[in-house]
Formats: sequence, structure tokens, C-alpha cells
Amino acid sequence: MPRKTGRPVVSVSDPSALKMVLVVRGELGLSPGKTAVQVAHAAVMLVMEGRSRRDRDLERWLDEGQKKVALKAPNLLEMEELRRKAQRLGLRTVFVEDAGLTEVPPGTKTVLGIGPGSPADIDRVTGSLPLL
Repeated sequence: MPRKTGRPVVSVSDPSALKMVLVVRGELGLSPGKTAVQVAHAAVMLVMEGRSRRDRDLERWLDEGQKKVALKAPNLLEMEELRRKAQRLGLRTVFVEDAGLTEVPPGTKTVLGIGPGSPADIDRVTGSLPLL
């Protein structure tokens, strides 16, 4: 739900609304529950990092309704390339590394989080990926 900050609120359906993308590592074949938790970790990590840096894009994204899109990459090499592209565009990125208590070994990179950022920039990085 958008916060009340006195600024105009943009709907998440507005094409100019900032967005966050969460890219799941497809080759791992995570269960739906594990996938949901790993995606949630990535979103929380991006928000926490943005808060620690007092990021204006984060505040705007929160005001706009927190648009998020879950995507799938075929493998870790593709995810690492996506991260490099995002960083070159100045987008915030995080990798979730699993604790290894359930489905994958400790330290396995499961999800790449990117953003929040402009739809144009994020689409330049992830626009070719399929929805999860």
C-alpha cells in the first residue's frame, strides 16, 4: 500500500513506476516454497540496503506501491552477467546465498535482486527473461 508522504502517488500500473526485479536461478529447480522465501530475502535485502544509503529511488518506489517482478534465468553464469549489466547502469543488486539447511548446499546463489530502478534501465538488463 502506498505511503502518505504528500507527494503524488504513481500507480504500479503506470509504465513510469519504478520496479524491482527478482531473478530466480532456474537450474536449481527449487520448490515453490523455497523459491518464495528466497525471492522474499532478495526484496528485503534490497530495501535494507536502500534504507542504509537513504536512497531516494527506494523512497519513491515505496510511495508508488512497490512494483516487483519475478523472473527466471537459466543458470548462475547468466545471473552474474545480469548483475554486471545492472551495476554498469548504476542499479543496486544483491545475491541471496542460501544457508544450506534444506534444498541446496550452503552458499548457493539462488536469487539476484535488482533495483528498485527505472523500468527502462531494468528492462535493458532483464527484458529478455521469462516470468517465473
